[in-house]
Amino acid sequence: MRPFGDMLRRNKGPILWTACSIGLVALGLYLYYVMPVKDLGPAQPISFSHRVHSGVKEIQCEFCHSYVDRSRHPGIPPVEKCLYCHKYIIANHPEIKKEHRYFDTETSTPWVKVNYLPEHVFFNHQRHIKKEIVCEQCHGKVETKDRLQGVSFQMGFCIACHREKKANLDCWSACHN
Repeated sequence: MRPFGDMLRRNKGPILWTACSIGLVALGLYLYYVMPVKDLGPAQPISFSHRVHSGVKEIQCEFCHSYVDRSRHPGIPPVEKCLYCHKYIIANHPEIKKEHRYFDTETSTPWVKVNYLPEHVFFNHQRHIKKEIVCEQCHGKVETKDRLQGVSFQMGFCIACHREKKANLDCWSACHN
């Protein structure tokens, strides 16, 4: 019997060819299955595109998120808000028909949350809007995304912004009240 190393030296061509083939197949699978969805957030019950609505159609954030200027929560649009336009615009599209089913059964659309803030933090969108902080500063360029990846906001992110804008850094009067 010959040593294992001797056998490897004699078959290095086929072994190298096999390793390269496996590597190319793995790369192909990655490019085909992983790359297209790597920066996508969770799938929503209705395939909603921020790119189309706020990008192409230039609909302002506040139109759909109607409570953003007066509430702690921006408000997820109710099905009636979607149907305000889509009762007439592409009304027979399969995704719009889903909205009609939610409306007809008086069921809220079960949107999947994408942005998270720790429960102990009091965040007020209204204060930020009054200081003319644009949505994009915290939420990124949503007008370029079909699906939002979402953010888990951390204290360091907020503190850096408050320092840059010379805003209140007092923990209890700013965020933790």
